Amino acid sequence: MEYFTEINGLPIRADYTQKNIEEIFFPLLQHLTELQRRKGNRILVILAAPPGAGKSTLSEFLSSLSQKTPGIHPLTTVGMDGFHHQHDYLLTHTTVRHGITIPMVKIKGAPITFDLEKLMSAIKQISSGIDCGWPQYSRPLHNPVENAIQVTGDIILLEGNYLLLDQDGWRTLHKYADYSIRITADPAMLRDRLIKRHVDSGKSCSDAESFVDYSDMPNVRLCLEHSMRADLNLQILADGSYTQLL
Repeated sequence: MEYFTEINGLPIRADYTQKNIEEIFFPLLQHLTELQRRKGNRILVILAAPPGAGKSTLSEFLSSLSQKTPGIHPLTTVGMDGFHHQHDYLLTHTTVRHGITIPMVKIKGAPITFDLEKLMSAIKQISSGIDCGWPQYSRPLHNPVENAIQVTGDIILLEGNYLLLDQDGWRTLHKYADYSIRITADPAMLRDRLIKRHVDSGKSCSDAESFVDYSDMPNVRLCLEHSMRADLNLQILADGSYTQLL
């Protein structure tokens, strides 16, 4: 099934197999619907995956599928990318990589470039059932847009790279979730996808490759090697299809 959407200001096309829809996505939506009915209140679902794994697109697709399927509770999708520090902050604050002090903007997308305290506060709000504004990241602007959407609904699907990261501070996030999903993938495939993403955003091919290797790929390895297991563990393959991991 072809699916078209817009993520962070960029047009996206994805193709999901009927097998995945029938054997993974529909059963997932049915389970979340039943989970919410049993709880009798809002549930929070987190979806964690490395950069380039298509988590934002899949989240939007699941939301669209939920709205078209009788007997399924609709999903409201939000992302953690809106909790990046402002670009000016990243330009004026530094960190150390390989023993060299660098501006944070050079590794934008790493855990340190997110406002974890702000994200934690927002997760607590939505998990408690409070309707609230939510920021979204704009790639054309290179900045979050505050209160870009309003979070309402009984099932909230939150996607992001580090929602299952097994590090101090981050590892507490999943405690507020009623259900968790994790996606893994081959690092080489993710590198190719990330380079294309940066080229589509306006970078030259050489600049895209340099940024991906210096900034994105360490984040990919961090997510793949240091994330906790989830309730549902999936792997995305080279053809874009998913397989469920035991």
